This record gives sequence, structure tokens and C-alpha cells, in this order.
Amino acid sequence: MIPSGSSKGDRGRLPRRGAGTAGFTILELLIVVALVAVLSGLVLGASRYVRERGRASRATAELAGLAAALESYRLAQGDYPRTDQPARLLLALVGRRGPEGEAISAQPLIEVARFTVGEGGDPFVDETAELHDPWGAPYRYAYKSEIPWSNPGYVLYSGGPDGLAAAALLAGGFPAPALSGNGDNLWANPP
Repeated sequence: MIPSGSSKGDRGRLPRRGAGTAGFTILELLIVVALVAVLSGLVLGASRYVRERGRASRATAELAGLAAALESYRLAQGDYPRTDQPARLLLALVGRRGPEGEAISAQPLIEVARFTVGEGGDPFVDETAELHDPWGAPYRYAYKSEIPWSNPGYVLYSGGPDGLAAAALLAGGFPAPALSGNGDNLWANPP
């Protein structure tokens, strides 16, 4: 038996919706788009934060490795490399320069492949190669680069995410982490 009001050809079809239930309204679509935008912003912000924390952790680990290599260098050569040039620091750590910058042939103290070398340089071929931090700036180093140097150690740090470093050294070769611009710097041997 066919229900009243329907014909034989309407069997299996759903009844037609009324004019008031014709799908999503513009307001509902705008709310969904706004929610998607807010969630996307949260995800992107969180991923940016995680990426920056990862870079900071990598820089901290690399600075610790460089500090350990500098201690090994001091034990082997009698002093730290006396320079404030990133390229001379790298040459010293790969066994090509002595404390005063003289040419030597010694065992490398770092595995260069574990670090980023600026512009793909190879310190065994290019004497201007520098170690770069995760943000692409050279690691900063100084030891007895100015007279008088009364700091008993060296200064080694990364400029951090902004890559900026205000006046790196105070009188006597002491680091200046409290100066404006140095707030995000990462130090191998914190002052």
C-alpha cells in the first residue's frame, strides 16, 4: 500500500526539506572559518616556539662541545687560541693553528660534520670558514684579544635568535650579558 500523498514513483526518496532547513547559513560558515583560523594560528605559533626551543637547545649543546674542545686544546697546546676571529678559532680546533696563530699539525678536537660551517666552507681547504650557530651567525669567541686581558678564561657565545650582541666585552675581556641586546645570547661559560 502506498501512503497517501505519494505516488508510486516517489518510493525510496526522502521527503523534501522545507525552506528553513536548506543547509548551512552564512553565519555558521563564518564561525567555522573563524575557528579553523584560530586553531591554525595556535598550531603555527606552537610549532614556531618548538622550532626556536630546538635551535636554542642545539646551540647550547654545540657551545658545550666547543667548550670541551677548548679545554682539550688548552691541555694539548698550553693555552687557549688567542683571537677574536671565528675563522681562527675553527682552525685551532681542527688542529691547524697554535695559540698564537702559528701553523701546526695536530689532531682535530671537533668533528666538523657535527657543526654548521658558514657557506659550506671546509676548514681544511678554506681558512676563512667559520662555525655558525643554528640561526646562521658565527659563534663569537675571544681570548686575550685585547690588552689588558684580566679575564682568567675565554668568552664563547651565540648571539641567539636575534643574532645581535651589544658590546661583547667589558674592560679586561669580561663578557657583558646584561647589556641591552644581549638578553637572548647563549653562553658557553656563563659569567
